Amino acid sequence: EAVLVAYDPTVLDAEHILKAFWENHDPTTANRQGNDVGTQYRSAIFFHSPEQERAAREVIARLSAEKLWANPIVTEVVPASTFWQAEDYHQEYFARVGSQNPYCSFVVEPKVAKFRKAFTDRLKKG
Repeated sequence: EAVLVAYDPTVLDAEHILKAFWENHDPTTANRQGNDVGTQYRSAIFFHSPEQERAAREVIARLSAEKLWANPIVTEVVPASTFWQAEDYHQEYFARVGSQNPYCSFVVEPKVAKFRKAFTDRLKKG
């Protein structure tokens, strides 16, 4: 499971996007995020350009040196390949289902709140 992020680097640089990535998942566990297990849950950054690859590797090196996590960062940095869009029922799932789904209540909602708090200055108004 992955998210394709389209962005304008003149408005928001790759480092800010990577900051959101690091803030919202565990980069130290291979093939697992929370209760979700399997290679589709690995920590990975799929780059589209040499600049994106460089930015990802530089941030990983810096965070590794800072030892923010007890375990080493295992995030893969690999070239992007075909991106398959999720089925319609997955689109805007949290916005549609939200707290009606226990998983969303206990796992997703706290992550969304954490993201909003950390990136308030970057959120669209309205």
